[in-house]
Amino acid sequence: MSSITLKNIHKAYGKEIIIPDLNFTIEDGSFTVLVGPSGCGKSTTLRMIAGLEKPTSGEIFIDDENVVDVDPGKRGIAMVFQNYALYPTMSVKDNIEFGLKNKKVPKEEREQLIKDVSEVVGLTPYLSRKPSELSGGQRQRVALARAMVKKPKVFLMDEPLSNLDAKLRQQMRVELIELHKRLGTTFIYVTHDQVEAMSMGDNIILMDKGIIMQRSSPKEMYHNPQNAYTAQFIGTPPMNIVDDMVPEIKVGFRPEKTSLIDPGESLLNISGRVITKEQLGAEMNYSIETAYGKVMVKTEDDIEGEACRLYVKEEHVFAFAKDGKRIEVTAEIKNAIRNLEKGA
Repeated sequence: MSSITLKNIHKAYGKEIIIPDLNFTIEDGSFTVLVGPSGCGKSTTLRMIAGLEKPTSGEIFIDDENVVDVDPGKRGIAMVFQNYALYPTMSVKDNIEFGLKNKKVPKEEREQLIKDVSEVVGLTPYLSRKPSELSGGQRQRVALARAMVKKPKVFLMDEPLSNLDAKLRQQMRVELIELHKRLGTTFIYVTHDQVEAMSMGDNIILMDKGIIMQRSSPKEMYHNPQNAYTAQFIGTPPMNIVDDMVPEIKVGFRPEKTSLIDPGESLLNISGRVITKEQLGAEMNYSIETAYGKVMVKTEDDIEGEACRLYVKEEHVFAFAKDGKRIEVTAEIKNAIRNLEKGA
């Protein structure tokens, strides 16, 4: 196992700055997820840790060694991509064994490694098959097994589940969590999918334009977003953030913390009109037009007709400054919200 530290990392392609100044440490044995939209710098960061790209300036440490000038193959890492990159003419066993042969690992040791790893990832019955005979999930397991036999200090994963269907992605998420617990190795996982990030990582780094917007546990990131960007990136549907309720303040509230039936003691109490209703099993997503713009409500409440009221308790109301920074919901802000449509 190993810790990873990035110090003053700057990455540019010509005049285009991808990462202005990145600093963080990933703890030994953690499952850290780098998450953010396309172009936020997460994959570039992973590739620099792997040694596939070099920072324009700055230092990258694996444990106490600066590896900026160390070849990828000597960093003690293994990388799994969304493209499995398996050799189509080789069997599963040969694909797993290929790197071991190149490293001149003795045959007896190779056989034992393949046996152990195949059992861990559930590939033992498929060792003689070709990749074309496997499902997408099985091919991804081959890519994982090929990485695991190297006994790396760090696993780097770049959107490894993005080519799988929704059901298989969910299954593989669970398997990767179990694999991390079993191996105890440092995992760094890149995704644009906040559901993957929230369900898998014990530590999340949310990025935008090469800048860390927030770093915390999934629970902390959901309940205590530090800014409007984080609040709207994490959560399905994203947090409602409206501009016109309080002067110079953005007011936020999550769709799933909003009720269409008065729960009593609500801070926010406004009228609205149902535009659309989407059935999601036991819950429904409502798109609702209000005097302050369109908002989403996710609830088990089932209402008839278009006219409705929205209720949000005080503890579920957030406030953000115009620049997006989270601020305290002061008594003045509370009074302004209470008086929006009182009695209307």
